[in-house]
Amino acid sequence: MYISARADYALRAMLAVADAGTADSSGGPAGSSGGGELVKAASLAESQDIPLSFLQGILLDLRRAGLLHSHRGNEGGYALTRPPAEISVGDVLRAVGGALTSVRGVPADRAGYHGIATGLRDVWLAVDGAIALVVDRTTLADLLADRAPAP
Repeated sequence: MYISARADYALRAMLAVADAGTADSSGGPAGSSGGGELVKAASLAESQDIPLSFLQGILLDLRRAGLLHSHRGNEGGYALTRPPAEISVGDVLRAVGGALTSVRGVPADRAGYHGIATGLRDVWLAVDGAIALVVDRTTLADLLADRAPAP
């Protein structure tokens, strides 16, 4: 699996937004959606050392995927749509990159082989499944609590 700069930046941005959301001032549980501070794109770009123009496209993808919502205006910014415990690394990766694994540019489940190479499709599907197992069970809350799965 190749982790692109886009995927890495998306996860870093989501973690920064999730961390700001744990400073919930609404009286609800820490890290719940709708609570905490809104985070401005410029602040995210600066704190995570991400080019702002690149980050804006990533934030748009995350918003379209239903992981972030934005508020306009001087007091606006971005917030998670769900608590960090309900957003997996896999959700973020798929939002900005599509399929977790690809073979020659197509998702592993659509790779086709014939003849002696037929078994490769099963290998790529197993790789995809193993990756999905890790990234789908690891949440933003796990990463914020430094509970990522061991290698």
